[in-house]
Formats: sequence, C-alpha cells, structure tokens
Amino acid sequence: MSTSEHGRHGPAVTMRDVAKVAGVSVATVSHVVNDKPGARIGDDARRRVQEAVIELGYRPNALAKTLSQGTSRFIGLVADAIATTPFAGQIIHGAQDEAWKHGYVLLVANTDGNLAAENEAIAMMLEHQVHGILYSTWFHREIQVPEALHQTDTVLVDCFAEGSGLPAVVPDEVQGGRTATEELLAAGHRRIAFINTTTPSPAQSGRLAGYRAALEAADVAYDESLVFPATPEQEGGYAATSGILDSKATAVFCHNDRVAMGLYDGLREHGLRIPDDIAVMGFDNQDVIAAHLRPPLSTVALPHYELGVAGVRLLLGLEPGPSAGPQLVACPPIRRHSI
Repeated sequence: MSTSEHGRHGPAVTMRDVAKVAGVSVATVSHVVNDKPGARIGDDARRRVQEAVIELGYRPNALAKTLSQGTSRFIGLVADAIATTPFAGQIIHGAQDEAWKHGYVLLVANTDGNLAAENEAIAMMLEHQVHGILYSTWFHREIQVPEALHQTDTVLVDCFAEGSGLPAVVPDEVQGGRTATEELLAAGHRRIAFINTTTPSPAQSGRLAGYRAALEAADVAYDESLVFPATPEQEGGYAATSGILDSKATAVFCHNDRVAMGLYDGLREHGLRIPDDIAVMGFDNQDVIAAHLRPPLSTVALPHYELGVAGVRLLLGLEPGPSAGPQLVACPPIRRHSI
C-alpha cells in the first residue's frame, strides 16, 4: 500500500506524518497549514509541506484549529420562529449564502421562543467558539438581549435593543410606508386610505410616518379620517371594508398582505373590482398570499434575504455599521396588478 493510500483508507494522517515526508519539523507543518502570519519559512520547505499534504491527503483537524486560534469557521444564528415562517425564513437563506461566500458555515437554532432552548443554543454555540452570533426575530421589534450574547460578537437581525450597544439590521419601515404610498400616488390617486395595525410596533409607527411623508411631498393633505386601525390579519382588512367605502377613498394602503387579502374579500362582496373601482397596495410580499390573489397584489417587500446578508457582513466587519441606531435595509416595491 502506498503512502497516499494509507492516508486515504488507513489511520488518519497526522502533522507528524506530513513532517516526516516533507523532511521538516511538526511546527513548520503547523505554520504552513494554518498560514500563520509572520512565520519564517523558506519557499522550498513550504513547497515540500504543501506537496506532502496533497500526497498524504492530510486534512487539518477543525477542532484543534479552533482551539489554537480561539475561533472557528462557524457563525451561529439563533431565531425565535423564522425557520417555520415562510417569508421570514429568507433571513436564514441570505445569511447562509453570505456566510458560505466568505468561507463560513451557518449553525442555526430555531427556539420557537422557548427561553431554555435559547440559552442552551447560545451556550452550545459558544462552546464551539463560533466567530459570532446573529440573533433574529420573525418580525421587527425591540427585544431584551440574552445575557450570554455579550460573550461573543453579536448582530441583531430584524430586531434591536436600545442601550445594549449591539449592532442591528432592520427593515426601513418609514421608507417602506413612503414607497407604498408613492406607488398609489404615481397611479393618480389622491384620496388614499391606510389600514394600519392596532399592535404597537416599529411597523405601526414607521409605516404611518412614511405614508404621511409621501402625502406631504405630493402636496396632499393628511386626513386622519382615512387611517383605519385594524388587527393585522385577514379579519382586520375585511372588517375595515365598510369604513373604506364610506370614506370615498380610491386607493388603500394595507399594513400587510393578510390585511389586503381580507379587504379583497370585503370589496368583492360589495361588487367592486380591483383595481378598476379601487386600488389596493399591500406590505410584506408574503408570496404565498400576494402572488396568488386575483388580481395579484402589488406590495412592498420586507427584505428578509437582504437582512440575513447584511447581518453576516456586519458581523464579519465587511462593511461599517451606522454611527448611531440600527442599519436600515430598504423595502422595495413589488409591482403586480392591484393598482
């Protein structure tokens, strides 16, 4: 059996084996395979080590490398529910793609909001000496930061914690609300209703602020009677239908796509056609809803994939974070056929 065959099918090849074939010390092999900065190794010795590594099929022990360097090629992602939420799961997809692009592997723990599971997941990731942790929630909100996250580099994704000192990336709710309203203004509408959520949140205040900013920029007076509070679900949109019709609005910006779906049902019951009689704009781009309504719903996308990408880039120091407050990620319009 050749040396190469021994390495591939027999006992695991060690640095000592590589050193023996290359005619160098084990320390020299370690410096070469770990690409140690500042190590003084001649070109000939380096070449012999590299050739021996290939010949023997040597693979560095990942755990040993982690222990020696104090970090690993893992990035942790702890999520409360996004792995089971169809559209928010794109956060994982974006983070995974960006991590892999830079030579890292994503370790994902979905805790379903269970505090004990969350603490256990963070402890496990710290034991594996992850490069850092992304901590994500399935909707944009303020959180209490788990104490253990302060033991490693951490970036909050789709959430934030005032006064924690932790960087965060979140959707730009104000810009999203403004964009949604601008789409309706561009279609010629001036009497635009807004069905907003009754749930206090950054989305509630931010999208309303964006709605008002778009109206002001278009020199359209803000009319409080055109803002309808509703539960952020299909029933809320359906319940708002009568008020919308009484307001004589020609277009409606809905807090989310589920609200828009309920409004669709209510408008149809009154014999109205979308967009011929009234235009409807959603928010979220929850594809399982928006793309399959009839007509397909024009909406503004929550940039979940981009949030995952931005979180990894911030964690790896590939781009500087904002000097104050969370990093805002734009919410783009998705144009279909409801306006």
